[in-house]
Amino acid sequence: MKPQNIFDNETFFNSYRALREREDNLNVLLEQPAMAKRIPDLIGAAVLDIGCGYGHNCMDFVKRGAARVVGIDISEKMLAVASVESADDRIEYIRMDMSEIGGMNEKFDFIYSSLAFHYCEDFAAFTRDIASLLKPNGILLFSQEHPIITATVDGKGHFNKDENGNRISYTFSDYNRPGKRVITWFVDGVVKYHRPMGVLLTDIARAGLMIEEVCEPLPEEWAVELLPTVEKEYIKANFLIVKARKL
Repeated sequence: MKPQNIFDNETFFNSYRALREREDNLNVLLEQPAMAKRIPDLIGAAVLDIGCGYGHNCMDFVKRGAARVVGIDISEKMLAVASVESADDRIEYIRMDMSEIGGMNEKFDFIYSSLAFHYCEDFAAFTRDIASLLKPNGILLFSQEHPIITATVDGKGHFNKDENGNRISYTFSDYNRPGKRVITWFVDGVVKYHRPMGVLLTDIARAGLMIEEVCEPLPEEWAVELLPTVEKEYIKANFLIVKARKL
């Protein structure tokens, strides 16, 4: 099946970029700080960023001392921005779908991915490809939408509120029905893939990766001060972060 390239849809691309440029978006408040805390020492390292987007993390890896960074993304529009905003002699950007990484003829000390893995259809095969690209003792660090978020078939999980309008619980369904989800996010027809936590973590382990940490990030005080409604993360998690090491 040909992979979806929703990020080159003009409406989606412009809406997504506007979201990511806001200081109060959840990536800035939750996901990126939690990911940054778990990045290993990169001095002299070879790094692969899967779904590199605008290349901002690729630049961060270079600043942390990486000797070589390869950023791959399926989006031509994303890579066009990256080549201007996040250019460096140590960074190479390649247009590639994540399902094609098995054909790469290179080994990496560190493989990173921010919020891309929920677009992967065959996760078991994908994690095996990742393991084959990692050097011994190499590290995988990725984030994705939490399975609670991806579960509901129509994408319409929702908060429940008390008589005062306060969020008190979250309703979702279809958790143990893995597979394709087609939702509306900026545009209709956005394709994602849901996997229950047990399936996801088992696929990683069976690929030969030892799971070192699983994080469902919570907001720090500064984030709550900037956006008080982010406290809803105590009711349900938006993101899942996994750090694993090749055995």
